[in-house]
Amino acid sequence: MTSTTDLSHAADAAPGTSRWPLAGLLVLAGAAFVTILTEALPAGVLPAMSVDLHVTEARAGLLVTVYALAAAVTAIPVTAWTLVVPRRALLLTLLLGFAATNAVTAVSTDFTLTLIARIVSGVFAGLLWAMVPAYAARLAPERSGKAIATALAGMTVGLSLGIPAGTALGGLIGWRWTFGLLTALALVLAAAALRRLPRLPGERARRGGGLLSTIRTPGIAAINTASIATVLGFYVLYTYIAPFVERAGLDVSTGTVLFVFGLGSMGGVWFAGITADRRLRTATLSLLALATLCLVTFGLFGHSTAAVLLGAFLWGGTHGGIPTLMQTAGVRAAPQDPDTANSLWVTGWNIGMAGGSLLGGTALTRAGTGALPWTAAALLAAAVLTTAVARRNGFPPAD
Repeated sequence: MTSTTDLSHAADAAPGTSRWPLAGLLVLAGAAFVTILTEALPAGVLPAMSVDLHVTEARAGLLVTVYALAAAVTAIPVTAWTLVVPRRALLLTLLLGFAATNAVTAVSTDFTLTLIARIVSGVFAGLLWAMVPAYAARLAPERSGKAIATALAGMTVGLSLGIPAGTALGGLIGWRWTFGLLTALALVLAAAALRRLPRLPGERARRGGGLLSTIRTPGIAAINTASIATVLGFYVLYTYIAPFVERAGLDVSTGTVLFVFGLGSMGGVWFAGITADRRLRTATLSLLALATLCLVTFGLFGHSTAAVLLGAFLWGGTHGGIPTLMQTAGVRAAPQDPDTANSLWVTGWNIGMAGGSLLGGTALTRAGTGALPWTAAALLAAAVLTTAVARRNGFPPAD
């Protein structure tokens, strides 16, 4: 739990936090929006990129893979190296960095150069995902959960609306111009950050701090174990949602299912925002249990259009809310090292994405689409159990 001293220190670091810092939080949400679009847009325009860069679609897929791997590998060390850097200056650097790498992607005709730009973007992303929740919490220390939910809403809006819109825009004006628009958006956000965000100092070096100290902090292991089990389970099915929907013989397309999922995700962010500060444990357990139930529903009634659409909406709600709740738990468990705690979460999340995709592919090959929801449900059940037993540290009951 965050102590009174920690809250006072945070309030000193962010003058005027008695007022809700909406403008600053919206800038952070915009940064999250740009980051998630930078990450996922190539997947939606992959055929066109492969043609223009003169590589196969399989090789062009590396543009997504290397981004995620770079974020996973570098999030912890780069976060540690930049802890002392003032927060606004660091965010400005990251936004300008995204503008530069997306500009290179937009104009490059060489696959190797584009790949390098994607790797550098992934490094920026790992650092930004570790930084944003802690930054948001420092802007509003007394309502840190709501602040984190507001900042991370940019990620959810990007996933549910931004990526489909970006993919459609890529088809209309071309993928190069779409990356050019991302460059312009990053520059606009950098200007807004300079104007709307306060100058928060970096973390002061302290005796006994650092990565190993954060890993040993009570609750951090439980939070990250539950997070990894959750994302493993999510990507087991989500990665292969297209074949699951197509082979179920539903009356709707995969795109419709994903749109409903996206609508649910935005509701999940709202739910996390109103529960994270006062009912963190109850909200986390409720969403994890609901996610498990949705996956069981897919397993039992996967051929029912109504059941799948309802399940997709509720499953989307859990995906929208759980990341915010998990990261809020991390900030509270390690109030002295929130950026480091979140860098562990970012690494675990990206490893879980890759692992879930691989596990889902194995299940699909060996047992077919029917095995996907049951495999995912088993992993979510493990996350529920881990969260439930972490009553003392990690997910304590409300006072």
